[in-house]
Amino acid sequence: MHVKKFLKALWYFIWEDDSILSWIANVILAFLLVKFIIYPALGFMLSTSYPVVAVISSSMEHEGLGFDSWWEQNKNWYVANDLQQREVRGAMFHNGFSKGDIIILLGKRPAEINKLDVVVYASDSYKYPIIHRVVQIEDADSGIKFMTKGDNNPVPDPALVSDRQLLGKAVLRVPLLGWIKILFTEMIGGI
Repeated sequence: MHVKKFLKALWYFIWEDDSILSWIANVILAFLLVKFIIYPALGFMLSTSYPVVAVISSSMEHEGLGFDSWWEQNKNWYVANDLQQREVRGAMFHNGFSKGDIIILLGKRPAEINKLDVVVYASDSYKYPIIHRVVQIEDADSGIKFMTKGDNNPVPDPALVSDRQLLGKAVLRVPLLGWIKILFTEMIGGI
């Protein structure tokens, strides 16, 4: 009988109590639910350990420009590297995306990644996953390697991305929702 009374009081505390302590308990429960149940389940369904990433830099931004204006400012590098306007315009996320967006990833084998796909990869030199566009694919004896570049960066990333670094391919963009993570991380001194 004491267990039933305790569970009833706990239920009231979590779902109906308007106290600050109840609010804090709800925030903690929501965090635990997302971190240990929802995020891993989503990762399992999408075949990647990083199913959702927040964009924390402006390396893929087109600075409010439409595709044609962005292309005019950046075409020299792309044309010099055998990437034509119609190819880039036809690519997913051809208008880039902004700091603060959320990107949903799908796990892909390296052989399933195409030129101009947007991928997320782990880097030994940077703490957070990097999300950039594949601009060249090299098939070497040691496996497939990718040259990547942020749309807003003047040059490609300094190192090729190996298959072991690949975390997934971007498939969906949710604008602005990533600011929650960015602001929280900045508050605790993480970015």
